[in-house]
Amino acid sequence: MTRPTHEQLAERLRAAYSQGAVPPLRDGLDPVDADGAYAVQEINTRFWEAQGRRIVGRKAGLTAKAVQAQLGVDQPDFGVLFEDMRVVDGGTLDQSVCLQPKAEAEIAFVLAADLPSPDTTAEQVAAAVGTVHAAIEIVDSRIADWKITFADTVADNGSSAFFVLAEEGKALAGLDLEGAAMTMTFGDRVVSTGIGAAALGNPLNAAAWLARTLAARGEPLKAGDVLLAGALGPMAALTPGDRVEVLIEGIGRCSFTYAKG
Repeated sequence: MTRPTHEQLAERLRAAYSQGAVPPLRDGLDPVDADGAYAVQEINTRFWEAQGRRIVGRKAGLTAKAVQAQLGVDQPDFGVLFEDMRVVDGGTLDQSVCLQPKAEAEIAFVLAADLPSPDTTAEQVAAAVGTVHAAIEIVDSRIADWKITFADTVADNGSSAFFVLAEEGKALAGLDLEGAAMTMTFGDRVVSTGIGAAALGNPLNAAAWLARTLAARGEPLKAGDVLLAGALGPMAALTPGDRVEVLIEGIGRCSFTYAKG
């Protein structure tokens, strides 16, 4: 059987958004083929940009060591955030545009300065941060039943779908990012708890990894970019009607409802 090209894998993933999830991409990507997976992601990023979608930032994923071990890798991954992926704080996410979505709580940064260096440190990220926000990432796999490898999720834009930022951001100075306790509720039910240190020890570490990685690829982070720095606790599967709220102590809260549009 002829091995599919990166272009063919990219097309397969694009079709899944409207036609339904597809089997894992193992006929074309080895499970830990980072270069091939990012090549597929890049093809779709350029395709969507050509369709008029605008990049507004990046997300870091696999920032928890336990999840890295589960997928057999020793590094995080990243995906692209497009403007049309943003759900307004307190708004509604239309269930018809999702396949098998899950929500996870994160700390997000909005940059006030560029981060052009492939040697960016967490301290340099801190100096570049304009505001810090409580955030929710709605992840959604185009791979059937979430049976993903590292290569599957990377090729699939980091299994990204939508995101919510707290409308109010805070200055970084004085915030305890590592110790910030997180609670995510669906209605009155607590579905996930965690802490800022879950994201590579500190969300600034995750952001620095992202800045270094993208600068080395010639796509440095810039002022105005939104950075999702990784999950603070376990993700939870969404059911129509769920009202999702995240509270991160000392940082803020945000919410959305998953329902018919």
